[in-house]
This record gives sequence, C-alpha cells and structure tokens, in this order.
Amino acid sequence: MRGMVIGAVGIVHVFLAQFAIGGGMLLTYLQWRAGRGDALARRFIGSFFKYLVLVSFVAGALTGVAMWFTTIQVGPRTIGLMIDEFHWLWATEWVFFFVEVIAGYTFLRVGDRLSDPLRLRLLALYTGAAIGSLFWINGILAWQLTPGDWVRTHDLWAGFWNASFWPSLGYRLAVSATLAALAAILVVGTLELARAERHRLVTMIARLMLPMIAMPVLGAWYLAVIPDDSRRWLTGGSVAMSMFLAIAAGATGLIGAYAVVGLVWKRLYASGATAMLLLTLAFAATAAGEFVREGARKPYTVRGVLYSNSIAPDEVARLRVVGSVANDPYPLRDAARYPTAQLALGARVYRAQCSACHTLTGANAVVHLVTGWTADQRRMNIAQLQRTKGFMPPFAGTPTELEALVQLLTWEERGAPAAWPELDDPAVRARIAAWLDEAGPDAAPAVRE
Repeated sequence: MRGMVIGAVGIVHVFLAQFAIGGGMLLTYLQWRAGRGDALARRFIGSFFKYLVLVSFVAGALTGVAMWFTTIQVGPRTIGLMIDEFHWLWATEWVFFFVEVIAGYTFLRVGDRLSDPLRLRLLALYTGAAIGSLFWINGILAWQLTPGDWVRTHDLWAGFWNASFWPSLGYRLAVSATLAALAAILVVGTLELARAERHRLVTMIARLMLPMIAMPVLGAWYLAVIPDDSRRWLTGGSVAMSMFLAIAAGATGLIGAYAVVGLVWKRLYASGATAMLLLTLAFAATAAGEFVREGARKPYTVRGVLYSNSIAPDEVARLRVVGSVANDPYPLRDAARYPTAQLALGARVYRAQCSACHTLTGANAVVHLVTGWTADQRRMNIAQLQRTKGFMPPFAGTPTELEALVQLLTWEERGAPAAWPELDDPAVRARIAAWLDEAGPDAAPAVRE
C-alpha cells in the first residue's frame, strides 16, 4: 500500500527531526551550565551525544527528502498545491534548515576550540534555526487539516496562521525536548562515571521533559479546533483512529508521569534500560500520533479542496459524466493479465480513485473490504461511498466505470480466472446511475463544511 510507505518514512523522519531539534535544546542548556563551571555538563557535551544529534539531523534531512519524494508519487496534485500556495514560506523554511546544518557542522568540527560564550552562541543558533524550520513547516502541514478562511480567500497568511498552528507547534516542541532527554539519559548509561555523577546528570537532563506538563492541554486544544467530523473519527467514530489516539495518549502519559514525578520531582535514577524502554514508548507514541494526524484529514488531503485520491470536490459531477479515466494517458503495467476490456477499465478506475489508500488484495485491500457483499450491494455501496463510510470521498466516475470496478473486485476475489464474462446490462447501469444521483456528488454531510 503506497500510503503505508509514506507513513513509514514519515514516522521515522518526524522522530529523527524532532530529536534533532530537542538535541539542540539540550546541548544549549548544558553548554550554558558548562559555561558556569559545571564540569559534568561539559563532559557530557564532549560525549558521543553531539554525534547522535548530528546523525539525527542528517538522517532526518534524508528521510524528509524521501518522504516528499514518495508523497509526490502518490499525491502529486496535493504537493503541487502546497508548493503553489506556500513556495516562499517553504523557501524560508529551507533557509532556516541551511543555517541549522551549517551551525551543526561548525560546532562538531571546531566547537572544541571555541570559547564557552562562542560555543553557547553557536548552539543557540543551531537550536533557533531548528525551531524556526519546524515553525514554518508546521504552519504548512497544519493548514492541510484546518485551512480556515484560506478556502474562501486564498490568502497566504490566513492559511498559515490556521486554527491548529499553535497547539501543534507547542506539542511538537514538547515532544522534541522529551525525545532528546530520553536519548541523553540512554547515553549517560554508557559513560564511565560514578553512579552519583550519572544520577546528577540524569536529574539535570530530565528537566528538559518538564514541557510534557503542557501536552494534555495542547492535545485538548488541538482536538477542540479541528473539524467536528475529524474529532468524531478520533474519539469513537473510527475504531482504528480511536485505538491509535489511545496508544499515543497512553504512551505519552506513561512517559510524562515517570519523567515529571519520578525523575524531576522524586529525583530517581534512570538506567539505560529504562531510558530505552521509555524511548521505545516515545517512538510508539510518535507513530500513533502521526497516524492520527494523517487520518484526521479524511476524506481530504487538503480540507475542502482535494480528496485523498487527488480529485477536487467540484470535479466529481463532471467526472461522473465524462469518466475518471477518460483522459488517463498511462497504460496498465500488467494489462495482459486482464481477460476483458471491462476488467482493464476497472483496474484503471481502481488506480485513479482507490490506490492512494488501498491495495486490491494486500494491506487495506478493497477486495477484502467488500467480501460478503452481493453484487448489488457492491454497486450501491460504492455509488454511495460517502454514505457507506463518511471518511471516504464520493465515487467520481460513470456508471460504466463503477460496474467495471465491481467486476474487477469480484474477479480478483474469485482468484482472477483466465476467462470472465463481460456484463453490459443497461438496467444495471440505470440502477447505478440512480444510486449515484441519490447520493449526490458532495462529501458526506458531516464533512462538507
């Protein structure tokens, strides 16, 4: 499933990039302490943690490019719209990232030869640039779910300063600090220090996790400002979404409770094994949170503007007349496997309208989802897809295309036999047309606004 590839790359990218930001925060804080005479802080800065931060922002940059590359393959129209609307802000983000890279490499190469004030300024520059990079990209990503007045005015700043901008930015900054602190505690366990010194370092580093106190408020704020239907998907409307939200909230809550109560308040010691367990929980929370963030936009990639299959809402009615693949210039890679032209048409319709989120017989497979439905159930449920599942876009094709898709699903379900009859029944097409007309070309009522 192409969406799973994007998700896997995106989760790794977000985890690494946020760690790189938090790593800068931690190094800046420890350098400030080192400048005030804290030899233990200075010793930790000289450890391989600084290399870990460097590797994370390099790997974060590579996975970022990989994420956009894979996204372009699946949803080029969505990425094109984002670039068209926010190209100057995206360029600004790249300037901040460029400064981050230069500052990071400079600290790594010559930091040991600089005075404490210069080291502090260099690390502060790295951290400020990293936070600035997150600031600009956060506005663009948050716009996808809460574009606000931009949908009506297409004003750049109305889109950027959207309703979910601040809660998502604050949440990501708190996550960044937490990831860096957990990784640092893991590194502490590898250093040749007395237990008392390790304990003092852990207590010092754990202070970076205090922003976790604000995460419940920021999460509730985020849920409050997203569209009503998206909030319903997350809080019971979709079992999968609710489960992943519970995983993200539960894992974050466990980490926060241990960090704030155990490490900061009670000043407990944390071993490397404990840090690894907490870091694993943090990765699970990141993965679940990104799944929730992406899933909350359904049936859109940009709320009210583009559906998840890159078809615009105002194009559905026209495509139901002319066909969704009438102007598709790309041949099927495996056209020879389809015994009829109708099945080949169904494959092209699947590719155009379904393949961004589904496979035919693999992960999240369309064939498996319709198993048990009669032929007419399949026709009606696909024709009225936005009523069948409110987080799905409406079917955007002709009755002939819909019947071709139904035949393809049935053929695949029965093992793709070498011979298959074509069905061209005017009465069937008429029923499909009536179901399409009854559902209309718009999204489910709950997600139109």
